[in-house]
Amino acid sequence: MAASKIAITIDDKMLKQIDILVKANYFPNRSRAIQDAVAEKLARLEKSRLAQECAKLDPEFEQSLAEEGFSVEMEEWPEY
Repeated sequence: MAASKIAITIDDKMLKQIDILVKANYFPNRSRAIQDAVAEKLARLEKSRLAQECAKLDPEFEQSLAEEGFSVEMEEWPEY
């Protein structure tokens, strides 16, 4: 995967916390720590977006779509 080098400004306190994690070998370097943090935030935003879109759905309409044709199919199913 291609990578791009960027410059960021970060709070001193946050940088010290990152450095502690790097020193403890939680991350191999600052760059990886920041990459992981950004990736996690983007994943959370995507899940949040999915939840927002799901909230727009009408449960009754979705249920009717799920059951559409179900009664016809049940007649075709064998008895057990």
